[in-house]
Amino acid sequence: MASVKATGAELGGGVKRRNIPVLEVSGAEGEKQTILVPEVDYKKQEKPKQQSGIDIEAWTAPIVFTFLAFFTRMYKIGQSDIVTWDEAHFGKFGSYYLKREFYFDVHPPLGKMLVGLSGYLAGYNGSFEFKSGEHYPEEVNYTFMRIFNAAFGALCVPLAYYTSKQLKFSKATTWLVTLMVLCENSYATISRFILLDSMLLFFTFTTMLCYSKFHNLQNKSFSAEWWTWIVLTGLSIGCVTSVKWVGLFVTALVGLYTVEDLWNKFGDYKMPKATYAMHWVARIFGLILIPAAVYLASFYAHFTILNRSGPGDAQMSSLFQANLKGTDLTDSPLEVAIGSKVTIKNMGYGGGLLHSHVQTYPEGSGQQQVTCYHHKDSNNDWFFHPIRKERQYDPQEEVRFIGDKSVIRLLHAQTGRNLHTHSVAAPITKKHNEVSTYGNATVGDDKDNWVIEVMDDAISRDYSKLRTLTTAFRLRNQVLGCYLRAGNVNLPQWGFKQIEVTCTKENKPRDTFTHWNIESHINRLLPKADRKAFRSPFFRDFIHLNVAMMTSNNALVPDPDKQDDLASQWWQWPILHVGLRMCSWDDNVIKYFLLGNPIVYWGSTASLIIFTLMLGWYAIRWQRGYPDLTQRDIDHILYSGLYPFIGWFAHYLPFVAMARVTYVHHYYPALYFAILTAGFCVDWATRKLPRPVYYGVFGAVYALVIGVFVLFIPISFGMPGSNQQYAYLKWFDGWRISN
Repeated sequence: MASVKATGAELGGGVKRRNIPVLEVSGAEGEKQTILVPEVDYKKQEKPKQQSGIDIEAWTAPIVFTFLAFFTRMYKIGQSDIVTWDEAHFGKFGSYYLKREFYFDVHPPLGKMLVGLSGYLAGYNGSFEFKSGEHYPEEVNYTFMRIFNAAFGALCVPLAYYTSKQLKFSKATTWLVTLMVLCENSYATISRFILLDSMLLFFTFTTMLCYSKFHNLQNKSFSAEWWTWIVLTGLSIGCVTSVKWVGLFVTALVGLYTVEDLWNKFGDYKMPKATYAMHWVARIFGLILIPAAVYLASFYAHFTILNRSGPGDAQMSSLFQANLKGTDLTDSPLEVAIGSKVTIKNMGYGGGLLHSHVQTYPEGSGQQQVTCYHHKDSNNDWFFHPIRKERQYDPQEEVRFIGDKSVIRLLHAQTGRNLHTHSVAAPITKKHNEVSTYGNATVGDDKDNWVIEVMDDAISRDYSKLRTLTTAFRLRNQVLGCYLRAGNVNLPQWGFKQIEVTCTKENKPRDTFTHWNIESHINRLLPKADRKAFRSPFFRDFIHLNVAMMTSNNALVPDPDKQDDLASQWWQWPILHVGLRMCSWDDNVIKYFLLGNPIVYWGSTASLIIFTLMLGWYAIRWQRGYPDLTQRDIDHILYSGLYPFIGWFAHYLPFVAMARVTYVHHYYPALYFAILTAGFCVDWATRKLPRPVYYGVFGAVYALVIGVFVLFIPISFGMPGSNQQYAYLKWFDGWRISN
């Protein structure tokens, strides 16, 4: 008598598998023998490959797809000579590299350096301002710069082809995934302009290819090929995170895979401990150290190239600015005295300049606002004055230097008011005291008095004198005992989104947001400092800039007082609820509309739901011991289905949670993982179909994807004339292709 049941028997390699179907057979003497049910490999049911000769499809298909990719991304790429959408930002950033002027942006520098490289190769000198909607002058070869960017978008198509191969999809499914990337209108459109998105997508695609190739080499651990692909995976991770921080999401996916892989190896008790340790070393080197080195190298190049003073100086530390060519900071006297006119920089990461303006607090004291501001203007200027009980400042008297434990007043240069605090709650951080400016040179009280506490000096251990740029100090209110602080909290619109300045009652000497330094300094009675006194370490600058980027990125929240017609919500993206006008919609302008291929979008979104249901179905049956899946099937679902699904989730969920303003292009990396998930679902559903039905299904899907892409091709290639000509493409009100 034979019976089938599930067992937790150990299989090869010492690794336990749950619920493996076995066959129990009764022998002649009543003894039972257990036989493992052989796995069915459905891949073998496909037409066997030729044992010899050349696989023509493996050579010709990528070439054809790549040719079509370059055509769809570059055809008529230069017909619009207008600065389009975010070309106004990233073209300008590329110009700064050519002029070598320091600027600030919320994204890491690699993509923008590549934009600068495209300008350099095009013979552009960086002089154009890239104002939105302006016509490019003849001396700017914008077509070449766009072609350079479009190449990254075009190369995503063969990368999708090879990734599908590595995910063990059938030939027909591989073609489908590649066609979905090739015929995705939003990818074709956004790749045609001087933006970062094509580079972000390219490195996201390379990371997935390298990850999948590396996974397929698990049986060749530590071979030359294995080492090559783990290093390439690390390089791809480093590049994608160096273009935009969105790259951290695909990095997290590879990290999850690595943890799961090492956990499985930990369960293999036949693996020598030295080998297991070597697997850890290899992954630390390839997937942590190499990406970190690439990310650091991009910032090192960023700092090296941008060695001139520019519009982003104020985001950086004073010492960093002092090392830029053309800065006026090194013209300052070194030692600070009563009567000196200064700007005061907060030393917390992302800190700005102490600032005040005539606008008052709408609540609280109603006195004049004090903030931190990242841009340089005259409202950042302050005078050092003695307290009222001491001899008042006289420009003709002997110089009185300021140092540790000095008690001073700070007079705002533009309004003549004193830096002041009182027992009124700060507008945002309620547990701190509000800081304002109050009174004037003669009117005020003792809460205008501040005690200087020197914390450090980069060039001297002598704290008896306050020094420009090099001295870190705190300001303690003499009456209330609280410390002047500027955390990374932004005021509402009434405070112009500038950083809140408060007076904290907590005495935390290591809190760098209570540390300040003198940035610029004017005092005609004192000699200029020696430039050699100012040096700024790379790692300090690197951390400072990254925190400033994070702070500014978090400040990009929707403005309730303004309507942003381009912004969209996370729930609208997977269902293709909205598109985006990339330029003016006048009849005399070539118009571009950022909208995806409806078949690709809706099909990939549906596949996410289908995959979730499929996963739940098999999980329930697997737990009950039904022998639906072989171990090969389970591995295929895990690595070719579940990981792309998690990749979509990792790229999509953060935008659900984040408060910053969002746009349709934020979904594009997640869309790729949805396409891969769709490829898996189609591959799984069609694997047992009869050949005629199989080819019929794929032929119909191919035709649908290509047909809808061609239908919507005007939004990618450009729409001249009246937008009413394209009203047939406005399927929904959110697709604002026509008025």
